[in-house]
Amino acid sequence: MIKGGESLEPVLRAEGVYKAYGGSNFYALENVDFNVYPGKVNVLIGENGAGKSTLIKVFSGAHSLTKGQIYMQGKPITISSPIHANHLGIATVYQELSLAPELSVAENIFLGSDLITKMGMVSWKNLYSEAKRLMVEVLEMDNIDPRTKIKTLGIAHQQMIEIVRVMRRESKILILDEPTAVLTEKEIVKLFEIINRLKERGVSIIYISHRLEELFEIGDYITVFRDGKMVSELPVEQTNTDKLIEMMVGREITEQYPKEDFSGLEKKDVLRLENVCTPSKLEQVSFTGRTGEILGFAGLIGAGRTEIAKAIFGADKISGGAIYINGRKIHNRGIQGSIRGGVALVTEDRKGQGLNLIRSISENISMVKLKKLTGAFGVIKKQREISEAKQFVQDLQIVAEGVHSKTKSLSGGNQQKVVIAKWLSSEFDVIIFDEPTRGIDVGAKTEVYTIMNTLVKEGKVVIMISSDMMELLGMCDRIIAVKNGRLCGEFTVPVAQDELLHAMMEGS
Repeated sequence: MIKGGESLEPVLRAEGVYKAYGGSNFYALENVDFNVYPGKVNVLIGENGAGKSTLIKVFSGAHSLTKGQIYMQGKPITISSPIHANHLGIATVYQELSLAPELSVAENIFLGSDLITKMGMVSWKNLYSEAKRLMVEVLEMDNIDPRTKIKTLGIAHQQMIEIVRVMRRESKILILDEPTAVLTEKEIVKLFEIINRLKERGVSIIYISHRLEELFEIGDYITVFRDGKMVSELPVEQTNTDKLIEMMVGREITEQYPKEDFSGLEKKDVLRLENVCTPSKLEQVSFTGRTGEILGFAGLIGAGRTEIAKAIFGADKISGGAIYINGRKIHNRGIQGSIRGGVALVTEDRKGQGLNLIRSISENISMVKLKKLTGAFGVIKKQREISEAKQFVQDLQIVAEGVHSKTKSLSGGNQQKVVIAKWLSSEFDVIIFDEPTRGIDVGAKTEVYTIMNTLVKEGKVVIMISSDMMELLGMCDRIIAVKNGRLCGEFTVPVAQDELLHAMMEGS
């Protein structure tokens, strides 16, 4: 029974599903039942490591089952590969998009297709016209030239192109993994319009998100996972945020933003930017980062927030101005120079920049401090490396089979915790968290916020860049608004949300 008392037979069903890795007794999924109903949005939620990613990889053909059965239209099936899943009408848009940045929009939409002439040549005319037709048909989007290179588009448009790409096969089941993680409010509204349009066409949607507030707007029913098990399936109108959180984490979370009072702590200027410019984005950026506070950066996607972090961290060279840590100039010394200067960066792109996915948890955590773990003849002290990693796994509640597990096997949120652990194991004066809770569940968010509070009390300069307005207002002491590579307002919290939004969108 689902929304409005309506009774529907699932178009896709997992029954008694188990998934173990490497022949071990560690189950990522254990006796899981899961239903996908026709023309409905099934919201799948749970803490990091609850099994959400594993289940969608089973449905997408990326992983095979250990035990259990999948049914489609009531008939048992075995999904043998991603190609097989596509043939069955199951399409997946992952949180990390899989587009080719150097290729055009049209080429990405038809990558792997057969739009060629009889002479074995690509029919470019057909390619571009078909791409345009699909963008209009699937998304009602006619403002993008199909010849445009993907790398020139913003993340929101890239995501929409990915949806067109997977839906061109007329898929009947669409899996969206954290689709709003990096979208603005305006872009989220557009995405929800697309989802509703797909529902009207009879498409069934599995929707994974940690933003609980949006689930009640877009979902028809919600399935809750915890520790690899299915806890509950219920219509959206029969629950609320507090109940969902309690089901997800097995306990009640009474404080979403555990902000602490730092008024009694010493305020010392440690980080200083003076008229910093970069060739691609930043213009005359000046501000001070000090101890005894959390400093936030707010701005729309593409405003220049991440570019500020990269400039401080040495990932982007600066073309003007200077950066100082404790009065010492560190600019243009590269990443290693910034690390030696006492800067740490928890990057927004954990897979591309924060981790070595084919290495173990312990190897990733020790990555920044290898010299201190190296003994005679350059040999790493493995026992010390493993012991320290185990402590971080325990302290940050990283869900994994062990510290020898490769980071690519972890859920997105647990990967993010490994990135944080990597920097916590090093020595730094300034730590920048760029979208630190992106793809992290509510329980883990609270843990990250607690880590930030602890670092402030330890005398570190803590900077948080976030697209989540409520997160910034809930955790920061001071917020700087950014627009078009320039600082356009500085606010002491508490500040009215509309005042901050005005600075982000219009400047001040």
